[in-house]
Amino acid sequence: MILNSLSLINYKNFDSRSFELDAKINCFVGDNGVGKTNVLDAVYHLSFGKSYFNPVTSQNINHNADFFVIDGHYRKNDREEKVIVSAKRGQKKLIKRNGKAYERLSEHIGFLPLVIISPADRDLIIEGSSTRRKFIDGVISQSDNAYLNDLMSYTKILSQRNALLKYFAANRTYDPDTLGIYNEQMTALGTRIFKKRSAFLEAFKPIFQERYTAISGGRETVQLKYKSQLRDTPLDQLFTEALQKDRMMQYTTVGTHKDDLSLKIEGHHVKKFGSQGQQKSFLIALKLAQFDFIKKQSGTTPLLLLDDIFDKLDEKRVAQIINLVNDANFGQLLLTDTHSERTEAIVKEIHQSYKIFNL
Repeated sequence: MILNSLSLINYKNFDSRSFELDAKINCFVGDNGVGKTNVLDAVYHLSFGKSYFNPVTSQNINHNADFFVIDGHYRKNDREEKVIVSAKRGQKKLIKRNGKAYERLSEHIGFLPLVIISPADRDLIIEGSSTRRKFIDGVISQSDNAYLNDLMSYTKILSQRNALLKYFAANRTYDPDTLGIYNEQMTALGTRIFKKRSAFLEAFKPIFQERYTAISGGRETVQLKYKSQLRDTPLDQLFTEALQKDRMMQYTTVGTHKDDLSLKIEGHHVKKFGSQGQQKSFLIALKLAQFDFIKKQSGTTPLLLLDDIFDKLDEKRVAQIINLVNDANFGQLLLTDTHSERTEAIVKEIHQSYKIFNL
């Protein structure tokens, strides 16, 4: 899959800008604040219908405008595909494929597979469990629409169950039948989610370990572990055991929305004991493994976006990443950097066609 051209109108700091892209490597260079990352975010927007960095749609509209339009022309499976994402202040965002609007955003997820590696990914290490769940869910959802629908249904029912628990407390009442209906629905959905997450991690871990070994030169060992309350106890039983606590706390304290991913290097948590270089290598390996997994599951080579990834890495790790990206396994690449000379030196080593855009 190739993104041939990209057009931006009133998107973030851009009034109007178009790019004719190279089929292999595209470099966006310039000082901080000129909009390099915004170009990558626009491409992400075309794949997922939302920004990677700011989910509030109105805040992605240029300050001087009332709307934005992102227009992408792709080549996929020998077919031309045109995708447009547009938003107007006070109105619902619109996503069109070949002139036809989607009724549900979930129908579009996975059509344009994409992996982004960004400094913002550090949240996977330093933030709470919800960030790591989103990572797992994002990988699975790009190739499994049924999983995405289960996830959306689970989130909706969880919200309803929490509202019911608050209602019980506020009105000093209790209705076990209504709560039981929510428990039953969440048990069915949560069990399917747990099973798919478990299967995904078992397939994903060896891919990740192979990628990390290649980046680090085999100097360190890494571990991923899926942590879930459902590993030892069925969800319906968890609901029964947590009933009094849920009523007291007025929210649902058990379920797959509490799952987490343990990230370790040499047996120690990356967050506490990993150096900046090790943390960055860990994240890059996670994302490259995500690329491998999605490519295998979808049968389509995802776009790979690299946002300022060469910062804080020693020359040896940069060289390892260059060698990985030079593999025929990869398709189209878009990257940003603040140093145009460094960028050109790097892409020349990859021995692929490229374009450099100075912003």
